[in-house]
Amino acid sequence: MSFSRVLLGLLEPEPRHGFGLKTAYDARFGRGRLLGVGQVYATLARLQRDGLAELIGVESGDGPDRRMYAVTPHGVQELSSWLLTPEPPTAYAQSVLFAKTVLALLSGRPADEVLAAQRVVHLDRMREVRWLARESDLVSRLSADHEIAHLDADLRWMELAAKRLGQISAEQGMGT
Repeated sequence: MSFSRVLLGLLEPEPRHGFGLKTAYDARFGRGRLLGVGQVYATLARLQRDGLAELIGVESGDGPDRRMYAVTPHGVQELSSWLLTPEPPTAYAQSVLFAKTVLALLSGRPADEVLAAQRVVHLDRMREVRWLARESDLVSRLSADHEIAHLDADLRWMELAAKRLGQISAEQGMGT
């Protein structure tokens, strides 16, 4: 994900200071990977340098001054272009689940147990996400739908992998 373009998108509706951007990012996109304030301000400096965002004021308060940023017209054009440019599909084959399954096979450990344990966790998370999304706003429901689709894809892969493991075990048991 292009972090700088996401910040532009969060700036577009209204000017924000760095901590406000961090808070908005973490709330919408930071599941399991929260941003550091330093990363936000470094990105804002690059956006400002590239003419995509501008400093529009400084608010003084009890703590450090808060620098307010807004997206520029050039930044809006860049954001629109980024939003409308399709992303190439990514390969998910290098996930931790895949790695654990392969390593279990290579080490002679029961890969089916790895898959079974992970299946329980995935199903629990799917139930949790469905429950949380029941009375959420549209963006939260879209986020839940996205997560559920990925959980479902993982579950289908686990089912296929378990089936293949069963076929291999059956073939080995038959002397093939």
